[in-house]
Amino acid sequence: MTEELLTVREASESFHIHPTELYERKHEIGFIKRPGIPILFPRKNLEKWLEEGYNKPAQLAEVLPKFNIFLAGYDKLFLERRTEMKGAIRWSYPFGSVLMRKTKKGEERYYIDYQVDSYRVRKVVKGARTRAEAVKVLNAEVADAMRGQYPFKRASIGFFEMCELFLEKYSKPKKKSWKKADRVYICNLKEFFGDIKLAKISPLMIEEYKIERLKKGVKREGAKKKKLENSSLNRELSCLRKIFNKAIDWGYAVENPMKKVDFLPEDESYRKRVLTEDEELRLLEVAEPYLKSLILVALYTGMRKGEIFNLKWQDVDFEESEITVTKSKSGKDRCISINSVLLNLLYAQKAQNGESEYVFTNPKTGKPYTDIKRSFTSACEKAGIEDLHFHDLRHTFASRLVRNGFDLNTVKELMGHYSITTTQRYLHSQAEEKMRAVESLVGQKKKNVLQWQKSVKPVADDDESDLVTSSFSGSYDDVKGVH
Repeated sequence: MTEELLTVREASESFHIHPTELYERKHEIGFIKRPGIPILFPRKNLEKWLEEGYNKPAQLAEVLPKFNIFLAGYDKLFLERRTEMKGAIRWSYPFGSVLMRKTKKGEERYYIDYQVDSYRVRKVVKGARTRAEAVKVLNAEVADAMRGQYPFKRASIGFFEMCELFLEKYSKPKKKSWKKADRVYICNLKEFFGDIKLAKISPLMIEEYKIERLKKGVKREGAKKKKLENSSLNRELSCLRKIFNKAIDWGYAVENPMKKVDFLPEDESYRKRVLTEDEELRLLEVAEPYLKSLILVALYTGMRKGEIFNLKWQDVDFEESEITVTKSKSGKDRCISINSVLLNLLYAQKAQNGESEYVFTNPKTGKPYTDIKRSFTSACEKAGIEDLHFHDLRHTFASRLVRNGFDLNTVKELMGHYSITTTQRYLHSQAEEKMRAVESLVGQKKKNVLQWQKSVKPVADDDESDLVTSSFSGSYDDVKGVH
């Protein structure tokens, strides 16, 4: 029987070895070269070579000198080089490409880019100082991939399994709000995508998801279907993006399809409702005693509802007149000074409820409150107050501090925000404050004729319309009756 001879391509496909590796190790394997024909490898030689333990690429120190010689010759003959956006340079080879970009500091950073079956791998080569070093890493990775040693989990994970992995390994340990946020987002994502392979989710499918979610809207029990806000859909897309980022970090994916999907435009206006002094008096007058205490704590500390519910006596320092908020949304503890009104309130609460671990407990259950939405809404209705949420009391706290002349950094620390940008969302000037601000610009009034007065003919001094034609020097009250 004639011995089977394989070309380089046939040997590469049969044994999953990169052609470059075959050329470099042809003397180790044993080959046949006759005039007029390409290199041929006997199959038994390849099998014996693999059995003897060839399973790793050569070390960089062993191959790099020879590889540099190969690279120099290759550059002259076949290398394709082109300049891309922002001055980046790409060198293309038969087995992939190397990209060089300069950092802001002017340092050269090298990336490799290659494809394995339908998977594209793009990554930075850490520590590479020259293109030759980057090409060597590219060559080694492609050779590994051809042998089945992929830099990612080749058997793609299912979307359901990846979502559960994301919740258990990332969301639960890092986010307090994972139940009300990521878990809800993932339920909507699962409903649309199903248990598809993660690698099958494409940018087009995500665009279809956006259209379907906007069309479906929000449906709550016992309520009419509500329009889904762009901001809500963006939170779901952000969650999907994070799932893919974690899949890449953990070796289950190579590329994030969310990179090619745009987020929806969001309304930059934020809720501006604050409680006026008159509304505060009416609300406290009709509120139940326990609700009145919760409202005052919110108005005088700016604490979130959950922070108030979870406040413990061990976090209240009567000697220093401070409350320490632990396990806050930002993940950091913060201290809030207690004013005289709140200090008296907490003393009374301590005398009444000192045996409990928590400052505020539901008398019916003996446990901390979980929700007061019904009682708060009822109190607002009795007081004739519309469109007020409990969280608006936190807005009111910040707005009143700024109105009283305190700087944003102080407000930021009391509110427990990471940045002043977040704090600014809560600072809402009221109508009278805006009027007072623009009136402060008037100063010493000058006798200037307004533009609309120039077309009016002069009239006698005893005419009642003298205010219209003469130079304006009075206040707003002097002319507000003029039409």
